[in-house]
Amino acid sequence: MTYTENVRIALQSIKSNRLRTMLTALIIAIGLSALVGILTTLDAVKTSMTEAFSSMGANSFTIRNRGVGIRIGGGGKRPKPFKSIRYEDAITFKNQLNTPATVAINVMVTYGATIKYGTEKTNPNINIQGIDENGLNSMGLQLTSGRNFSKTEVENGNNVCIIGSEVSEKLFKKESPIDKVINVGGNRLKVIGLLASKGSSMGFSGDRAVYVPLLKAKKINSNGNPSYNIVVMVPTNEMQEDIIGEATAEFRNIRKVKVAEPNNFEIIKSDAIAQTLFENLKYVVWGGIAIGAITLIGASIGLMNIMLVSVTERTREIGIRKAIGANPAVIRKQFLIEAVIICLMGGAFGIFLGIAIGNVISLAMGGSFIIPWLWIFGGFVLCVLVGIMSGYYPAKKASKLDPVEALRYE
Repeated sequence: MTYTENVRIALQSIKSNRLRTMLTALIIAIGLSALVGILTTLDAVKTSMTEAFSSMGANSFTIRNRGVGIRIGGGGKRPKPFKSIRYEDAITFKNQLNTPATVAINVMVTYGATIKYGTEKTNPNINIQGIDENGLNSMGLQLTSGRNFSKTEVENGNNVCIIGSEVSEKLFKKESPIDKVINVGGNRLKVIGLLASKGSSMGFSGDRAVYVPLLKAKKINSNGNPSYNIVVMVPTNEMQEDIIGEATAEFRNIRKVKVAEPNNFEIIKSDAIAQTLFENLKYVVWGGIAIGAITLIGASIGLMNIMLVSVTERTREIGIRKAIGANPAVIRKQFLIEAVIICLMGGAFGIFLGIAIGNVISLAMGGSFIIPWLWIFGGFVLCVLVGIMSGYYPAKKASKLDPVEALRYE
């Protein structure tokens, strides 16, 4: 008997037991949708993170007083911070670093400011950040209208600002915000620039922000001991390690670190946060695999039980097939193919559902739509394996039935 004939018989059997087949396929679909959904979400998140960090410049590094410190699992302890990087230290470093690199300095003023213009005001969730003339470039931000800070405005701490698109929409609706004066925590600032919408990445929005000149940020910062971040943008990747070495030596000198002492600051490459998150996401991957595996084990047991019932119900049919010449191998193939087809039916629906769920979650988090070809192929392979494992014992039992006893079975 050919495989085509076996497939035809298997489909006839499935058609005659629709409800039982659908329930089994549904269990398999749920298992695979959980697995593919979680893994699709993670792939989409990784893609979104890679795009977000690449927009900040692949050839850059940051000098700060605290490490990245992103952990999943374990004790969850944050790295111990070193003493704050002062405004004077950052400015001295920027002026003294004698390399082809471009230096940008930034500092966070507050995460929860309310911005007002006339009778309009924002929610108290606006970030106020101080930057220099290179700050926008170091963060991958672009202007849609207006201009960047001049070096003079940064050094003098002028009452000017650059706002994000969400702030502009809330305060000015369809009007241009350029040259308007807004109230930022008791400070009246003239808007000189409007940023292009960048959207959200990993749940964080770059559009809910107001940027002020660095010295102005120093004046209005309520934190008595803020730590400044220094971003060094390197022309080419090949030069990065050399410039990191020079920057380290220069900043050690500024911070008066003795030769035998370790650095009292952290140097973090632009992709360090993404790489740290990628490493920690493996725990989530294993969790997704465990959830999918447990569900698939339950589905395979259910499928095996249904196939055993099917063997019992079709005992007389098996006897007739053996009587007209079907050997045990043919009977075994018939039931194995039937089990694999049921798995593939459930698997196809589960993979489609998993991709849909994964991408809905990804888009909700600001990620992009992806088609995970690896998980699609892997899912179908897994379906075939589950079908073979679940169907082998029932198929073997069917192939060993005595034809005479099977024909007498009622």
